Amino acid sequence: MKALKKIVLFLFLVLIELTVHAQCAMCKAVVESSGAGEGINNGIIYLMFFPYILMVTIGYFIYRHHKKNQLTEQA
Repeated sequence: MKALKKIVLFLFLVLIELTVHAQCAMCKAVVESSGAGEGINNGIIYLMFFPYILMVTIGYFIYRHHKKNQLTEQA
């Protein structure tokens, strides 16, 4: 049950991040003057996904390794 709560919290936090379009003040001023704001925001979100994907992948392999060790200890 704890794992399910953690997964739901993680998914909630990831989905919340999709709506955030934050930039530093200087970047925002340049983007507003050039009109390329949507492209910059999409690039930021695109770059944001790779650390999350990497963390989930590493977490999955750690979990799988932990479960495998538990099964071998019980046998």
